[in-house]
Amino acid sequence: MEVAGSSKKMIATQEEMVNAKVPIPYRDQCAHLLIPLNKCRQAEFYLPWKCEPERHTYEKCEYELVMERMLQMQKIREQEAKLKHGQKQGSIPLIPKTANA
Repeated sequence: MEVAGSSKKMIATQEEMVNAKVPIPYRDQCAHLLIPLNKCRQAEFYLPWKCEPERHTYEKCEYELVMERMLQMQKIREQEAKLKHGQKQGSIPLIPKTANA
């Protein structure tokens, strides 16, 4: 499944996420990594040092998604700034310049 505006694909299906009881806010392109992480956490009684490889993989995926969204927002802001700047140059100035100034 392709997600609009993202370079990452959805790997986990809705059915898999429902069966794994993944909360709705966490059902993103990294959910396929969260499912085994949560299984590991439950098996190891949530001891933080037991599932480090799974946790780091999941956190890296989430970080990459955030950075991708930040870059997209930066591009949108740059485009908006160019449009606003282009409109200012072609408009009539509010204070006219004098001939000798």
